[in-house]
Amino acid sequence: MIVESPLAGPVVLRSLNGLSPAVFFTHAAPVDRGFRVRQADRRVYRFLETDPPSHPDRWMEAARLFSGRVDVRSFGRGIPIDRPQWRDVESVSLRSESTGSWIEVRAPSFVWGMVRKIVGALREVDAGRLGLADLSQALAGRRRLTLPMAEPEPLVLWEVGYTLDWPYHWAGPNRHQVRYWEQQRQEAVVRERVIGTVTSGFPR
Repeated sequence: MIVESPLAGPVVLRSLNGLSPAVFFTHAAPVDRGFRVRQADRRVYRFLETDPPSHPDRWMEAARLFSGRVDVRSFGRGIPIDRPQWRDVESVSLRSESTGSWIEVRAPSFVWGMVRKIVGALREVDAGRLGLADLSQALAGRRRLTLPMAEPEPLVLWEVGYTLDWPYHWAGPNRHQVRYWEQQRQEAVVRERVIGTVTSGFPR
Protein backbone atom coordinates (compact mmCIF):
# COMPACT_ATOMS: atom_id res chain seq x y z
CA MET A 1 0.00 0.00 0.00
CA ILE A 2 1.41 3.41 -1.02
CA VAL A 3 0.18 6.57 0.72
CA GLU A 4 1.13 10.14 -0.17
CA SER A 5 1.08 12.44 2.84
CA PRO A 6 2.84 15.55 4.15
CA LEU A 7 2.78 14.00 7.62
CA ALA A 8 5.80 12.42 9.26
CA GLY A 9 6.18 8.65 9.04
CA PRO A 10 5.18 7.81 12.65
CA VAL A 11 2.05 9.98 12.33
CA VAL A 12 1.10 8.29 9.05
CA LEU A 13 1.49 4.87 10.68
CA ARG A 14 -0.73 5.85 13.63
CA SER A 15 -3.31 7.31 11.24
CA LEU A 16 -3.42 4.14 9.14
CA ASN A 17 -4.03 2.08 12.26
CA GLY A 18 -7.06 4.24 12.95
CA LEU A 19 -8.79 3.34 9.68
CA SER A 20 -10.15 -0.03 10.79
CA PRO A 21 -9.56 -2.08 13.94
CA ALA A 22 -9.52 -5.22 11.77
CA VAL A 23 -6.34 -4.12 9.94
CA PHE A 24 -2.87 -3.66 11.43
CA PHE A 25 -0.14 -1.55 9.79
CA THR A 26 3.12 -2.57 11.43
CA HIS A 27 5.87 -0.83 9.42
CA ALA A 28 6.31 2.10 7.06
CA ALA A 29 9.10 3.37 4.83
CA PRO A 30 9.50 6.25 2.37
CA VAL A 31 9.65 5.18 -1.29
CA ASP A 32 10.01 7.03 -4.59
CA ARG A 33 7.22 7.35 -7.12
CA GLY A 34 8.65 4.54 -9.25
CA PHE A 35 8.13 1.96 -6.51
CA ARG A 36 5.90 -0.96 -7.53
CA VAL A 37 3.97 -2.70 -4.77
CA ARG A 38 3.58 -5.89 -6.81
CA GLN A 39 7.34 -6.32 -7.19
CA ALA A 40 7.83 -8.01 -3.85
CA ASP A 41 10.88 -10.15 -3.08
CA ARG A 42 8.90 -12.79 -1.20
CA ARG A 43 5.36 -13.80 -0.42
CA VAL A 44 4.39 -16.18 2.35
CA TYR A 45 1.04 -17.97 2.42
CA ARG A 46 -0.30 -20.09 5.25
CA PHE A 47 -3.11 -22.62 5.00
CA LEU A 48 -4.73 -23.83 8.23
CA GLU A 49 -5.35 -27.56 8.08
CA THR A 50 -7.59 -28.30 11.07
CA ASP A 51 -7.46 -32.07 10.53
CA PRO A 52 -3.91 -33.36 11.04
CA PRO A 53 -2.47 -35.54 8.27
CA SER A 54 -2.77 -39.29 8.72
CA HIS A 55 0.81 -39.75 7.56
CA PRO A 56 2.90 -36.69 8.53
CA ASP A 57 6.05 -38.34 7.18
CA ARG A 58 4.49 -38.48 3.71
CA TRP A 59 3.54 -34.81 3.94
CA MET A 60 7.04 -33.78 4.95
CA GLU A 61 8.67 -35.80 2.17
CA ALA A 62 6.24 -34.44 -0.42
CA ALA A 63 6.69 -30.86 0.84
CA ARG A 64 10.46 -31.09 0.41
CA LEU A 65 10.00 -31.84 -3.30
CA PHE A 66 8.68 -28.31 -3.88
CA SER A 67 11.93 -26.59 -2.92
CA GLY A 68 13.70 -24.98 -5.89
CA ARG A 69 12.64 -24.34 -9.48
CA VAL A 70 9.43 -26.22 -10.29
CA ASP A 71 6.99 -26.57 -13.18
CA VAL A 72 3.66 -25.14 -12.01
CA ARG A 73 1.42 -26.35 -14.84
CA SER A 74 -0.22 -28.83 -12.45
CA PHE A 75 -0.62 -26.19 -9.74
CA GLY A 76 -2.64 -23.37 -11.23
CA ARG A 77 -5.38 -22.32 -13.63
CA GLY A 78 -5.20 -20.79 -17.08
CA ILE A 79 -1.57 -21.83 -17.60
CA PRO A 80 -0.34 -22.79 -21.09
CA ILE A 81 0.20 -26.54 -21.17
CA ASP A 82 2.45 -26.91 -24.21
CA ARG A 83 5.65 -26.27 -22.27
CA PRO A 84 6.81 -26.13 -18.63
CA GLN A 85 6.04 -22.96 -16.70
CA TRP A 86 8.78 -22.47 -14.13
CA ARG A 87 8.57 -20.75 -10.75
CA ASP A 88 11.04 -20.61 -7.89
CA VAL A 89 9.72 -21.93 -4.59
CA GLU A 90 11.70 -21.25 -1.45
CA SER A 91 9.99 -23.84 0.73
CA VAL A 92 6.81 -25.70 1.61
CA SER A 93 6.65 -26.69 5.27
CA LEU A 94 4.22 -28.06 7.83
CA ARG A 95 3.96 -26.45 11.26
CA SER A 96 1.85 -27.92 14.01
CA GLU A 97 0.11 -25.67 16.55
CA SER A 98 -2.66 -26.07 19.11
CA THR A 99 -5.29 -24.90 16.61
CA GLY A 100 -4.17 -27.28 13.87
CA SER A 101 -1.43 -27.54 11.28
CA TRP A 102 -0.19 -24.65 9.16
CA ILE A 103 1.03 -25.42 5.67
CA GLU A 104 3.41 -22.57 4.87
CA VAL A 105 4.51 -21.81 1.31
CA ARG A 106 7.28 -19.29 0.59
CA ALA A 107 8.09 -18.04 -2.91
CA PRO A 108 8.83 -14.81 -4.78
CA SER A 109 5.68 -15.17 -6.91
CA PHE A 110 2.71 -17.47 -7.44
CA VAL A 111 0.29 -18.44 -10.19
CA TRP A 112 -3.43 -18.30 -9.44
CA GLY A 113 -4.55 -21.12 -7.17
CA MET A 114 -1.02 -22.41 -6.62
CA VAL A 115 -1.11 -22.73 -2.83
CA ARG A 116 -4.50 -24.43 -2.82
CA LYS A 117 -3.28 -26.89 -5.47
CA ILE A 118 -0.16 -27.60 -3.40
CA VAL A 119 -2.40 -28.37 -0.42
CA GLY A 120 -4.48 -30.60 -2.68
CA ALA A 121 -1.35 -32.46 -3.76
CA LEU A 122 -0.25 -32.98 -0.15
CA ARG A 123 -3.68 -34.36 0.72
CA GLU A 124 -3.52 -36.74 -2.25
CA VAL A 125 -0.11 -37.99 -1.12
CA ASP A 126 -1.41 -38.42 2.43
CA ALA A 127 -4.38 -40.47 1.16
CA GLY A 128 -2.14 -42.66 -0.99
CA ARG A 129 -3.76 -41.51 -4.24
CA LEU A 130 -0.61 -39.72 -5.46
CA GLY A 131 2.85 -41.18 -5.34
CA LEU A 132 5.98 -39.19 -4.61
CA ALA A 133 7.53 -40.29 -7.90
CA ASP A 134 4.58 -38.91 -9.89
CA LEU A 135 4.66 -35.65 -7.94
CA SER A 136 8.41 -35.34 -8.52
CA GLN A 137 7.98 -35.87 -12.27
CA ALA A 138 5.29 -33.19 -12.44
CA LEU A 139 7.47 -30.69 -10.59
CA ALA A 140 10.35 -31.49 -12.95
CA GLY A 141 8.18 -30.73 -15.99
CA ARG A 142 7.98 -34.30 -17.27
CA ARG A 143 4.23 -34.78 -16.78
CA ARG A 144 1.05 -33.00 -15.74
CA LEU A 145 -1.25 -33.93 -12.89
CA THR A 146 -4.95 -33.31 -12.38
CA LEU A 147 -5.16 -32.21 -8.77
CA PRO A 148 -8.04 -31.09 -6.53
CA MET A 149 -7.99 -27.52 -5.31
CA ALA A 150 -8.29 -27.01 -1.56
CA GLU A 151 -11.01 -24.76 -0.18
CA PRO A 152 -10.17 -21.01 -0.04
CA GLU A 153 -11.35 -20.11 3.49
CA PRO A 154 -8.28 -21.35 5.48
CA LEU A 155 -5.81 -19.58 3.15
CA VAL A 156 -4.05 -16.46 4.47
CA LEU A 157 -1.52 -14.19 2.77
CA TRP A 158 0.75 -14.11 5.80
CA GLU A 159 3.64 -11.91 4.72
CA VAL A 160 4.88 -9.83 1.79
CA GLY A 161 8.59 -9.03 1.83
CA TYR A 162 10.49 -6.15 0.22
CA THR A 163 14.15 -5.18 0.16
CA LEU A 164 13.54 -2.04 2.17
CA ASP A 165 14.69 -0.48 5.40
CA TRP A 166 11.66 0.10 7.61
CA PRO A 167 12.45 3.14 9.79
CA TYR A 168 8.94 3.48 11.24
CA HIS A 169 7.63 0.73 13.47
CA TRP A 170 4.25 -0.03 14.97
CA ALA A 171 3.97 0.79 18.66
CA GLY A 172 1.37 -1.91 19.25
CA PRO A 173 -2.42 -2.08 19.00
CA ASN A 174 -4.48 0.95 19.94
CA ARG A 175 -7.48 0.64 22.26
CA HIS A 176 -9.93 0.23 19.38
CA GLN A 177 -7.91 -2.65 17.93
CA VAL A 178 -7.59 -4.31 21.32
CA ARG A 179 -11.33 -4.04 21.95
CA TYR A 180 -12.20 -5.30 18.46
CA TRP A 181 -9.97 -8.38 18.63
CA GLU A 182 -11.07 -9.23 22.15
CA GLN A 183 -14.65 -9.16 20.87
CA GLN A 184 -13.64 -11.39 17.95
CA ARG A 185 -11.94 -13.81 20.35
CA GLN A 186 -15.00 -14.04 22.58
CA GLU A 187 -17.30 -14.62 19.61
CA ALA A 188 -14.98 -17.35 18.33
CA VAL A 189 -15.07 -19.07 21.71
CA VAL A 190 -18.88 -18.98 21.73
CA ARG A 191 -19.07 -20.35 18.18
CA GLU A 192 -16.66 -23.15 19.02
CA ARG A 193 -18.69 -24.14 22.11
CA VAL A 194 -21.99 -24.07 20.22
CA ILE A 195 -20.58 -26.16 17.36
CA GLY A 196 -19.05 -28.60 19.85
CA THR A 197 -22.36 -28.97 21.67
CA VAL A 198 -24.39 -29.42 18.49
CA THR A 199 -22.04 -31.95 16.93
CA SER A 200 -21.22 -33.91 20.08
CA GLY A 201 -24.01 -36.37 19.36
CA PHE A 202 -23.09 -36.89 15.72
CA PRO A 203 -21.75 -40.32 14.79
CA ARG A 204 -18.03 -40.37 14.12
